[in-house]
Amino acid sequence: MSRLISERGEHSDLAAMIDWIEPGSRVLDLGCGDGSLLQQLVQRKGVRGMGVDIDPDHLLACAEKGLSVVQRDLNAGLKAFGDQSYDYVIVSQTIHQVRYPDRLVDEVLRVGRYAVVSFPNFGHWALRLGLLVRGRTPKNSLLPYEWYQSPNIHFFTLDDFKDFCAARQVRILKAHYLWDGQVRERLPFPNLLSQGSVVLLGR
Repeated sequence: MSRLISERGEHSDLAAMIDWIEPGSRVLDLGCGDGSLLQQLVQRKGVRGMGVDIDPDHLLACAEKGLSVVQRDLNAGLKAFGDQSYDYVIVSQTIHQVRYPDRLVDEVLRVGRYAVVSFPNFGHWALRLGLLVRGRTPKNSLLPYEWYQSPNIHFFTLDDFKDFCAARQVRILKAHYLWDGQVRERLPFPNLLSQGSVVLLGR
């Protein structure tokens, strides 16, 4: 993920994402990073994939892996992609970094039949406690930045995201939760205990 996989160490949420995607599917990976996830999907699921990123170094890394990739600013939308032109659109650790997440989700579900979205949970108990006790912008392994270096411009909790989807008539078809370096299908009090989530969305 953008990346919880190779650039920040491999996590098992990659396995959840790969498991959800049907073999031979058309996949668009937004904010694809160095292409690690897309490469595994091509190798293990035989997908027909395209990556999108704005960073020239990421584009070069993808090209060296033999992946199809284009340079786009996600803040400008997905006008270059036709309606339902992909089976799955992946938005991994990116939605909280774009200017208008609501517009991006609408565009993603126009372009793809399904969306696979992952994000950190700013409602995690350790972040809450850190802010209460230290009085400083909280950090953890998924949010390692100083406040002035962070690419994150929207801070939301898992419950916020659920409310967001309900208001936009977006269905959460599946959800897995990051907990202690693992991904769990079930977790008590996920808004409090999960460090992040990976969800499968549809209309």
